[in-house]
Amino acid sequence: MEAPPDNNVLWARSLHFTHRDGSPALGGVSLGVRESEILAVSGPRGSGKTTLLHCLSGLVPAQHGEVWFNSMPVHTMGPAARERLRRNRFGWIDPVPVLVPELNVWENAALPLMLRGTSRRRAKAAAMEWLERLDVGDRAHSRPHELTQAERQRVCITRALAPAPSILFADEPTAPLHRADRAHVLRTLTTAARSHGITVVLATHEAETAALADRKVELLDGRRVNTVHLPPVVEPEGPGENEPEGQAESQGTACSLSV
Repeated sequence: MEAPPDNNVLWARSLHFTHRDGSPALGGVSLGVRESEILAVSGPRGSGKTTLLHCLSGLVPAQHGEVWFNSMPVHTMGPAARERLRRNRFGWIDPVPVLVPELNVWENAALPLMLRGTSRRRAKAAAMEWLERLDVGDRAHSRPHELTQAERQRVCITRALAPAPSILFADEPTAPLHRADRAHVLRTLTTAARSHGITVVLATHEAETAALADRKVELLDGRRVNTVHLPPVVEPEGPGENEPEGQAESQGTACSLSV
């Protein structure tokens, strides 16, 4: 078993995963994520983005392959060890906001910190700081059912950022937001990650969201896609036999390959 490169905080090799119905989700995906990097995992719906994030975070163990976090083999950990890792070192944002209905907004945002043993006072201070940054500080004492869908998602993003995780996994984090809100939330998320040295693995099918990342990995049908630019095709001088004058040109082509 080969340890990952030292400059990668997260590293995966040849991940395979098949759903219970037999449909393949990942077909041998390998990647490395550098510390403090924002990596976008892009691709159409159903390409395997969510499954990849689940395997990288230890939420679901890959059926074959390896996942390493800071030279720790996540793929050999038991369920309890993976749960501790997610609670203490990882943050997660789902595309659908889920909050604890019995808790108010700041309590929901501070919950991961309090589960770690942070005092209620310190946990509230950290949560309030991020609620203010995400423009929901005035809803701190509201209950989840009193919030709009967009407000609930902002609270979920706060909950993920407040504990200052080593890695933040964000699965379509702006899906519930109106287009006008997306830019502000994404800017806050990426600025916070860079200023706090948080590594982000972001799943998205939107090109404008992927453009905010430092690097992009594209999936198609559970495999990484590499775009190969082929050399231009040089046509003979002069028009072809059945080609009008002026139509013969040298053109380059590009194709996408799943590897």
